[in-house]
Amino acid sequence: MFLDTIKNNPTINNSTTRSVVAGAIGGLAGGAVKGLVEYFLPVRKVENRSAQLKIIDNLSTKITGTPISVQNEELAEQLVNFPVGASVGAAYGYGKKNKEGLNIAEGIIMGTSTWISTHQTSLPLMGLKEKPTDVPVKLQINEFIAHVLFGITTELVRNKVNQSLKK
Repeated sequence: MFLDTIKNNPTINNSTTRSVVAGAIGGLAGGAVKGLVEYFLPVRKVENRSAQLKIIDNLSTKITGTPISVQNEELAEQLVNFPVGASVGAAYGYGKKNKEGLNIAEGIIMGTSTWISTHQTSLPLMGLKEKPTDVPVKLQINEFIAHVLFGITTELVRNKVNQSLKK
């Protein structure tokens, strides 16, 4: 329904809107794939909480006075993952608005740059994650793989949705 509205409305269906929507949908799909990969490949030590959970836990404590309950931790983590994935995907889609076709290499670059700008720099600087030098290489590789697959999935879905909206 939402895609049909965009597709059939010439004032909405311009290259910018189409690219941002396609990117956001791609980012949602990429976030789902990233979450699935992280379910099977550990990306942090068992005793460490994710940066996403720390953010939501802090917010919950400020708003309600209590942290997230253990049984709601997985859901709370996704409340950060999906909006971030959609936002990154939307920005990526906007950046590709004047480019046609599928380019897996650009998806890999986007996933890699997302990994570098979050897990290797900003999250450790904000105290939400260990410094990269304190994270075992195997866990770093798993996190990197998850982000590369996030980028590839985002590009694949973005391209498919973008092509679908053009018809």
